[in-house]
Amino acid sequence: MSSTSSRLKYVSLGVLVLQTTSLVLTMRYSRTLQSDGPRYLASSAVVFAEVLKIAACLLLVFREHSFSVRGLNRVLKEEIINKPLLTLKLAIPSGIYTLQNNLLYVALSNLDAATYQVTYQLKILTTALFSVSMLGKRLGIYQWLSLVILMTGIALVQWPAEVSSGTEQEDLTAGSQLMGLLAVLVACFSSGFAGVYFEKILKESKQSVWIRNIQLGLFGLVFGLGGVFAYDGERVQENGLFQGYNHVTWTVVALQALGGLVIAAVIKYADNILKGFATSISIILSTLISYFLLEDFDPTSVFFFGAMLVIAATFLYGYESTPAVNPSKV
Repeated sequence: MSSTSSRLKYVSLGVLVLQTTSLVLTMRYSRTLQSDGPRYLASSAVVFAEVLKIAACLLLVFREHSFSVRGLNRVLKEEIINKPLLTLKLAIPSGIYTLQNNLLYVALSNLDAATYQVTYQLKILTTALFSVSMLGKRLGIYQWLSLVILMTGIALVQWPAEVSSGTEQEDLTAGSQLMGLLAVLVACFSSGFAGVYFEKILKESKQSVWIRNIQLGLFGLVFGLGGVFAYDGERVQENGLFQGYNHVTWTVVALQALGGLVIAAVIKYADNILKGFATSISIILSTLISYFLLEDFDPTSVFFFGAMLVIAATFLYGYESTPAVNPSKV
């Protein structure tokens, strides 16, 4: 039994590393890939990810009820239609998650994968602060210390590097970096708030994780479609909803839709130390692939020192029992 449990832990570690790293790198690659036609709309990719996630969750609920159509209809009616107030509560985190997913495309259009990966760990801080303020949770001394180290590490990672290719190019790079940084910061705060709010709802109900994701997905689909037509309506009319789509784009959509569900299924086997390992390996892999394959990242000694501090903070935060539980929605 212990060998099976140990094997599942390593499988969980592999899945967490693969999902985290592959999503970030393929999203970055898809946003910087040169093509003849128009680039795909990030807002439409968010919508298709929600559609795919809803379909996957419906299939899983269908499987849970022995592939009975009647059983599926009954549980959907009981848990979603007959509980309108609980369903409506999920509109808030769903709307925030939709905003967050759009912001991640903005961030990876302007930041290299390594810088994004490290900076996005700021969500540990925001989740901790919202947990303290909204759920009344207490943090241990190691956790407060880890948050200080985390802030220091992220500040060093964002330390401006020397740009020697002229003032205009320098301004362009600085502007792009700032846009990417702002997108990550807002995504971190939205992730922290939505995660804690979602956790609060979970404590008040005992629904299936797949039903919860269907509810989130339905609202996400509505908000996502609103975003498509509000921000990209003209471009959709000109070139259609599927403009710029290729196999890389569909890979990003699939990873974004199914990644969170895969993690939700395996996370029970992964303790905090293992999640720290997964984050650290993912940051290292993103750095190496950005430098050697994507060739869009030139690391400095300051970046490496900052990244090491962030990795150390991730481990230290999990040293005591962590206050925040990552929701099944990513």
